[in-house]
Amino acid sequence: MLTSHLTGRVLHVTLDRPEKRNALSLALARRLAETLDEASSDDKVGAILLTAAGKGFCAGMDLGEMGRVEPAELGQVHERLFTCGARLRKPLLAAVHGTALAGGTGLVANAHIVFASPEATFGLTEIRLGLWPFLIYRAVVAAVGERRALELSLSGRVFAAEEAARYGLVHMVCPLDELMPQAESAARRIAESSPGAIAAGLEYVQTYRNAELAGSLRDRVMRSADFREGISAYIEKRPPRWPSIAN
Repeated sequence: MLTSHLTGRVLHVTLDRPEKRNALSLALARRLAETLDEASSDDKVGAILLTAAGKGFCAGMDLGEMGRVEPAELGQVHERLFTCGARLRKPLLAAVHGTALAGGTGLVANAHIVFASPEATFGLTEIRLGLWPFLIYRAVVAAVGERRALELSLSGRVFAAEEAARYGLVHMVCPLDELMPQAESAARRIAESSPGAIAAGLEYVQTYRNAELAGSLRDRVMRSADFREGISAYIEKRPPRWPSIAN
């Protein structure tokens, strides 16, 4: 259902329901949210890379469960999962191939950096089922803008990776055989950066309109041991050894 393993400082998290096109059952959505939150507070993790097994990334909500799960419970789990991009203090990267529809697009919108293969497809297809993408809408708006999110929600149309890149939902489109190497390389590079600076930066991104908080975060980072080490490493022309990385 979900697998994870730590390689260096990169936590690889894989959706593993290929027989269901990695549809988000209640159990899978809950476990994914728990895994991401645990990684966010784990000093050994410097970055998270979300991938999927099989031919597609994620087909969205598991419609086969409808009628067997309580809407309130499902809503609570989805609210936690689809706000992870705003809550995590570790960078979340996604490598997307095949379909990423409805909730799958919601996961992509929550990732901080997204790689996709050319054949990957996206879409807010909920309207076709008589539903609206309520819980993923905020993340999609943050990724593509309000007017584009509205158009995609109303039309329910499916669109390709190059179009997703033009909207800002996807950052880099690369051939399928280069998808994982490029995503893994980016995750490793990011995981080498100061955890303290990244955490403060992600917090700032979510609240950057608050000038007082921005100044407080900047002061905190500039007083940190990581910043002192970064300056020393730059002057001494050597790789930094971040004090905040757990040994």
